[in-house]
Amino acid sequence: MSTQPHSAEQAPQPAAVRAPHGDSVRKPDDDQVADHDHALKWREMLRIALVATAAACVWWHLWEPSLRISPIGLLGLIGGGWPIFKEAVENLLAKRMTMELSMAIAIIAAAAISEFFTALVITLFVLIAEVLEGMTVSRGRRAIRDLLDFLPRAVSVRRGGGVAEVDTEALAVGDAVLVNPGGRIPVDGTVIAGHSFVDQARITGESMPLEKTAGAPVFAGSINQSGALEIRTERIGRDTSYGKIIEAVEQAERSRAPVQRLADRMAGYLVYFALGAAALTYLLTRDIRSTISVVIVAGACGIAAGTPLAILGAIGRAARDGAIIKGGLFLEQLSQVNTVALDKTGTLTYGQPQVRGIIPVGGAEAARLLDTAASAELRSEHPLGKTIVAHARALGRTPTEPERFGYTPGRGINAVLSGELVLVGNQALLRDYGISVPDDLRGRQPEASAVFVARGGQLLGAIVIADTLRPETTSAIEAIRSLGIETVLLTGDAQAVAEVIARDLAISEVAADLLPEDKRRRIKDLVAHGRIVAMVGDGINDAPALIEAQVGVAMGSGTDVARESADVVLLGNDLLKFANALGIARRARGIIRANFVGTIAVDAVGIGLAAFGLLNPLLAAFIHVASELAFSLNSARLLPPRSRTQPMIQTAQARS
Repeated sequence: MSTQPHSAEQAPQPAAVRAPHGDSVRKPDDDQVADHDHALKWREMLRIALVATAAACVWWHLWEPSLRISPIGLLGLIGGGWPIFKEAVENLLAKRMTMELSMAIAIIAAAAISEFFTALVITLFVLIAEVLEGMTVSRGRRAIRDLLDFLPRAVSVRRGGGVAEVDTEALAVGDAVLVNPGGRIPVDGTVIAGHSFVDQARITGESMPLEKTAGAPVFAGSINQSGALEIRTERIGRDTSYGKIIEAVEQAERSRAPVQRLADRMAGYLVYFALGAAALTYLLTRDIRSTISVVIVAGACGIAAGTPLAILGAIGRAARDGAIIKGGLFLEQLSQVNTVALDKTGTLTYGQPQVRGIIPVGGAEAARLLDTAASAELRSEHPLGKTIVAHARALGRTPTEPERFGYTPGRGINAVLSGELVLVGNQALLRDYGISVPDDLRGRQPEASAVFVARGGQLLGAIVIADTLRPETTSAIEAIRSLGIETVLLTGDAQAVAEVIARDLAISEVAADLLPEDKRRRIKDLVAHGRIVAMVGDGINDAPALIEAQVGVAMGSGTDVARESADVVLLGNDLLKFANALGIARRARGIIRANFVGTIAVDAVGIGLAAFGLLNPLLAAFIHVASELAFSLNSARLLPPRSRTQPMIQTAQARS
């Protein structure tokens, strides 16, 4: 009924208290708050029962000593309608026009003409609607509480030569925390002892459990699957990676989007309109029942309550799916995006060079070509050289130590293997030694780096090295394009490389060889031409462009600078999470628009029917409540599914 549910229906807001050496991720008296909330809901149920009983007594004319006043009806209105009247008075004193005020006027007016049964039924509908609305909003906020409750309340710590069970609020940096198989890791830290596989999908987006041994980093919120781990605590509470995620979601949940402020204003206008229509109805018809019906049937709850519920649901669902939207403003802007600008390295690709092909020539064998190159590059510090050595070892090859090693900057490696001169580098290096490279070998893969290999004065062939597209990139770009959104590739890489990537992904607009300031300027130009731009990147060089775009999106594995500059953070590196967030934002916008249009339509038709005497107060109240619930349920479609915490824990325990 209102833009803010009664306190009886509100779920306790996630809050933090100061703990030693850091912030806790939960409020220590959550249980007391939950019990208090539970008691308030029982009070609401008793209030509803009182009003229903009073309505039944009035209907059956039990104990009505006066024709004008029903003592039972009056008692039911005072006891049951107290929250409505109290909020109406508060809103009146604050000069806020809300539905509680209009409902209070309708109830008092009905009682004034001795329509106690009608007044009680209106009160009953309002109370039931408040409870149902509060339950729906609480379900949205429960998604935030599920994040908080995922971390354990008590942990095992090694202190003073023994192991003690302590509350998480008593943890300190430097503590040695023990986590058993199937347990949840409560801190960010480094493994001191033990060996296990850890599921950290909630934090980094990694789809597969990662092996953890001594010296490996671990994150709060991840699940220890197979073996016991002892972890040195480095960050606790709000300072952990998990705490940062929770903090971002909480801040987003508390934020107000422009459309929500518009909804609040429109809700007030609809109340003014309803009261004005009621006054006009009474002046023209002198029918108090029709006048009351006009006040009752008009409702702005589909807008006032449905809008924040849709925003809350969208932010919660996106968070569950791995995209942290930092506020309602950014959710609204995300729903309007028509252009997505993408960085290449680390966003569309892994950002690590990999061997894409081995091309022998002149009868040389691919194995001999690879062995020769890997042995020559064994001492090299060049990224391409390291890639060749790693690729050979991954295939089970064992490079041999060169007899002599030399490096020419900008050219490549010259080494001696078994008394033969080996050259591994670019075309210029081979040309310096009088070895020619065929044209078809040079231009076979323009998007990649070709490392030419010669031995004993003969060309053995080339090793093609290039960055590799992430497996989900193609599906993500197709999903973005299916929403009617244009894609733009902005990269500091070479033009030839960018064009091949763009062709493979069907990206129509490409800009390459860009410095960070060039990327920012490109985004500024797009915005100046009326585009609503989301920029997706992962590095420090992307930060200026992320800030310039209407929505900055950072990959979760990117730099701290990129994540701080962004409005949306993706857990892990899955671009599909961003495509999914775009879809969720658009669904939220569609639901909010439907609620706006539906509310205005129901009010217009209902007021017209009531003004002409075609709706009595009871039917008007039913239409009001039914439409409110319909719009609230429409918004609730965006709420995330029930907590998946237990299944995740059970799965981890089953694996262990």
